[in-house]
Amino acid sequence: MFRKLAESEHGRMFGLGKRTELNVLVLRDADVIAAGVRSALAEAVPGERPGLERAAALIERAFTVPDADLRARWVHERLARAGHEGPADSVEAIRTLRQAEPGLSLRAAVQLSKDAAAYRP
Repeated sequence: MFRKLAESEHGRMFGLGKRTELNVLVLRDADVIAAGVRSALAEAVPGERPGLERAAALIERAFTVPDADLRARWVHERLARAGHEGPADSVEAIRTLRQAEPGLSLRAAVQLSKDAAAYRP
């Protein structure tokens, strides 16, 4: 999940300096979701337990995914929705990303595109 940031927050999240206009912040709700599943697991009947235990394990794994991977997936999702099939760090990809996310600066789009191109799931 992502949200738009105020300009003053941009550099701190991504370590790119104050002048970078990066508008993406990774938000993690896995801890809240995991607590809900654990609560349901505590009250579960035996037939529900295996599914809830599996769900809890998946949530725990999702919580450990690095922010850089989440940002890269976000870029790839935006590019795919826009129909871009080429390299994530091409000029066309950067243009497509900025069209998909109009508030994204050129500098931020370039950095996100480079990071997405380096991403290996």
